[in-house]
Amino acid sequence: PDELPALLDFPYVNGGLFSDESVRIPQFTQELKDLLLAEASEGFNWADISPTIFGAVFESTLNPETRRKGGMHYTSVENIGKVIEPLFMDALEEEFAEIMRGNQAAAKMRKLRAFQEKLGALKFLDPACGSGNFLTETYIRLRRLENKVILELNARKGQFDFGGVLSPVKVKISQFYGIEINDFACAVAETALWIAESQMLKETEDIIGATLEFFPLKTNTNIHEGNALRLDWAEIVEPTELSYIMGNPPFLGYAFQSKTQKEDLQGVSPAIGRNVDYVAGWYFRAASFMEGTQIKAAFVSTNSIVQGEQVEAVWRPLMKDFGVKINFAWRTFRWDSEANDKAQVHCVIVGFSLNEEGGIIFDGETKTTAKNINGYLIDAPSVFVARRSKPLCKVAEMQRGSQPTDDGNLILSAEEKEALLAKCEKAKPFIRPFMMGKDFIERKPRYCLRFDTPSLKIIRECSEIRRRVEAVKQFRLSSSKAATRAKADTPWLFDEVHDSPTNYLALPIVSSENRRYVPIDYLSKETIAGNKLFLVPDSSSYLFGVLTSSVHMAWMRTVSGRLKSDYSYSNTIVYNNFVWPEPSVELHEQIEVSAKAILQAREKHPNTTLSDLYDDLTMPEDLRTAHAKNDRLVLRAYGLSESATESEIVAHLMMLYSAKIAQVERQEAVEAVIQKILGKGAETIPAWLEELKAKALNAEITPTELLAQGKALKKQEAAKTRKAAAKAS
Repeated sequence: PDELPALLDFPYVNGGLFSDESVRIPQFTQELKDLLLAEASEGFNWADISPTIFGAVFESTLNPETRRKGGMHYTSVENIGKVIEPLFMDALEEEFAEIMRGNQAAAKMRKLRAFQEKLGALKFLDPACGSGNFLTETYIRLRRLENKVILELNARKGQFDFGGVLSPVKVKISQFYGIEINDFACAVAETALWIAESQMLKETEDIIGATLEFFPLKTNTNIHEGNALRLDWAEIVEPTELSYIMGNPPFLGYAFQSKTQKEDLQGVSPAIGRNVDYVAGWYFRAASFMEGTQIKAAFVSTNSIVQGEQVEAVWRPLMKDFGVKINFAWRTFRWDSEANDKAQVHCVIVGFSLNEEGGIIFDGETKTTAKNINGYLIDAPSVFVARRSKPLCKVAEMQRGSQPTDDGNLILSAEEKEALLAKCEKAKPFIRPFMMGKDFIERKPRYCLRFDTPSLKIIRECSEIRRRVEAVKQFRLSSSKAATRAKADTPWLFDEVHDSPTNYLALPIVSSENRRYVPIDYLSKETIAGNKLFLVPDSSSYLFGVLTSSVHMAWMRTVSGRLKSDYSYSNTIVYNNFVWPEPSVELHEQIEVSAKAILQAREKHPNTTLSDLYDDLTMPEDLRTAHAKNDRLVLRAYGLSESATESEIVAHLMMLYSAKIAQVERQEAVEAVIQKILGKGAETIPAWLEELKAKALNAEITPTELLAQGKALKKQEAAKTRKAAAKAS
């Protein structure tokens, strides 16, 4: 400055970005100056740049592996709006609009001032703030709303007294708190907030017609570096002072989590379930932090936390132990960031609090009001479908197909089958048709080698079979699992054998979300179902009719897990928890007929795969008609209207499930009490106890009352027996 006094005319920036003297500041060369002033700035006004662009730039610097390990997904402005608008911005905008509808000038001015004070008192926390996109966009939205207030106040009162103690701006970046584990992202977030502050001050200046000082940077940014699942949030901001928690915490499936990340989750809360996505940790930390406050929160999350087993593991403790209530939800949508190398994920947004009932469900372009949003993000009772080893209802069991664990050596393509038979014709009796899920849907069966102990001679006689069996043995021996290594002793057998003794109904585990119906079909007992198929041996037409109906498909879409966005069916979650209807004999027979009609419609298209038959765009009209008739009959069996929506179907099924679970749990409790009354070794239940049991099953008495009354009656009966014996003697 002593050599160039003109530099003193420039304002002092400060801000602390380069306060660490050990940081080397790169030399600013003439080439860089020319690049910025000419190529990067020509025809472009950098004053209007969105600060959120820094998030995209930051994400672009990450290699895919770093992003995957951190579960990082940065956020577009559009998707930020999906979080903050229903969380608070819509209500604030409406509050301002309501004030402006007032007719009395003095009252309006008073309300506008109070509203501005309210905006300046709100506090926000993003506990996984990354490069600060959520905080920055929220600050910009809030300041623009405040500028509307300033415009109205300025128009009515004249110029603000901004030279003294009073300032026209109440909303400060010091109201915005962030936690971020990446140090560079923290610096980016601070810089983005400063740029946003500068831009918003310029907009305010245009309103009031005066210059507001921005430099030196003296407003505090509250971005804290650290692990949000281990930090005490109360040391960053007092819970009673905070208004909203929001953000896009990292998503990372359990299988991809590091040991440290798994420890992070278990350290958050003893209530958190196992095998849950990493993002669940932020829900539990937020719920705990929110206790005793009016804080509202909303997070972007992987859709896996509202599907399959994770609903039980995540939402049961959140709702039962912490009292979490979902206030709004965006159902599954594809999440796009603003980086060039976009990380494609399928997400949901969940807004929640501890004190508000009901809410809004967003599904694509549809917006519906809900009485209760449950853990599956539907308007239905809050039930939690847990894994069951047996069906709730009296129906045939569904089992997974056979698992080879063979590195492909026991499986043959059509070409490999022919080549093997050309070398060894004796192998023909040991080759069976084989299907995994894709083979089943595409109707392109492969083949497999199946042996029993008496047929091992063929392995010694055929060198190609021997080579394959030896390869299976070596593959299993190299496994890290002891159970798999043990199976190396019988390398000619599948690892798990679940063959059906009869023809069976087959259903693929994974199926496209674009299909209205998951393809289900009968297969011959000669065809070996692989472990990507479920099978129901000796299945009836009625069972097929109900399984392929819109009712079962609605249940499946709600409670199944997903592989990316595709359905991932589960026998223990979907099938075993499905509550079957109890139709009349006549309706039962009609469903059998309609089920057969579906199969007959398929037969009219013999060269068409299940994939093509169930493409919703090109589904043959006769097959669509057959399914529609079957759907109507099954809906009638459940007592539902033929025009029932999927949401209404699922709500009804949830109600039936809740009642069935209560019934089953009561039966189990009653049976346990009966055994306690009778004692070990008792095989028959006496008449006096049968009567009490019936009352307990009908909920006329509780299991506790059953135990007390049963023991008392048992004593009375024993006394009668002794008295009778004494009299007889």
